[in-house]
Amino acid sequence: MEDKVLNVLKQSSTPMKSGEIAEASGLDKKEVDKVIKKLKASEIIDSPKKCYYAIKK
Repeated sequence: MEDKVLNVLKQSSTPMKSGEIAEASGLDKKEVDKVIKKLKASEIIDSPKKCYYAIKK
């Protein structure tokens, strides 16, 4: 699941909401929220503005 979320974020030129990530990856939004929380804790992604996520540069 983490791979799917990261692939979607890599392909996006702008930060995305979790619902957009779920739709693009085909995953359930609740699962995407769990993955986002884990990836943020690992400092792989960040939130440049509230409720939007992007891969950390």
